[in-house]
Amino acid sequence: MTRPTKPIEDFNQLVEYLNEKKIQKNVAVAWPEDEHTREAVEMAGKTGFLKPILVGSKQTQEKYEGQFETILADDPADASAKAVELVRNGRTQVLMKGFVNTDVLLRAVLNKETGILPKGRILTHVTAAKISTYHKLLFFTDPAVIPYPTQEQRMAQIEYIADMCHKFHIPQPKISLIHCTEKVDERHFPFTEGYMELKQMAKDGKFGNCIVDGPLDLKTSCSAEALNAKKLESPIGGEADALIFPDIEAGNVFYKAITLFAQTETAAVLQGTLAPVVLPSRGDTVKSKFYSLALATMISTEK
Repeated sequence: MTRPTKPIEDFNQLVEYLNEKKIQKNVAVAWPEDEHTREAVEMAGKTGFLKPILVGSKQTQEKYEGQFETILADDPADASAKAVELVRNGRTQVLMKGFVNTDVLLRAVLNKETGILPKGRILTHVTAAKISTYHKLLFFTDPAVIPYPTQEQRMAQIEYIADMCHKFHIPQPKISLIHCTEKVDERHFPFTEGYMELKQMAKDGKFGNCIVDGPLDLKTSCSAEALNAKKLESPIGGEADALIFPDIEAGNVFYKAITLFAQTETAAVLQGTLAPVVLPSRGDTVKSKFYSLALATMISTEK
């Protein structure tokens, strides 16, 4: 009888797993003209879980000749279009933003004729975080893309994050619908009424094998002590694997707070596209970009 694979609880375990299973994907890097991007890509290539295809300048071609495959591009927009095309034609299974403005890359990603967001799919941003005071990885969405999620968008967020947790070998992820209190407030926060529907959909198996509960605040989601102190009951039990934030403001503040004050390690990708998109910000560390590449490799479904 095959023993179940243990959940991956930090990024070192993730990289070890990719190497142990000899998992390797191709990544198209759009305009890798900055040192942080290059260093992260070099680390991933050296570690072995990624084969980079660098879409950049003549200087990049000369620097990496004989080491990585390169494709010449005229400028960041041209590089973005060519990198997206590599995903569309199946040559790469991961896309990464280099020294490109986010709006430039997203124009290529979202182009209705040549982009990589299938019709009917919802684009959202998912982060995995290893907080030093939390005993496992914590996934959350969305700190970067959707300002105020509709019910349809929230359904997609749950679907994506549950699937991501499953790929990290979490058999029944506990997903918390975050709010400032644990009460439905139709008057002031009408979206909380939709939480009830989402919970029922989860019970009906809409999102696969997972537990969805809420509204819960952050502490009662991630602390059994806080949950018990409030004399609340929840199937999440203060052991959340994933958080669905009510809007981009809450998600972004949480992301910035844990990375600034708690020295949290993070990895993040765009979901909904044909392939995971690593969309680092200028403030992300080399290590964060490296871990994001590992995350994208892990969840990519294409060989």
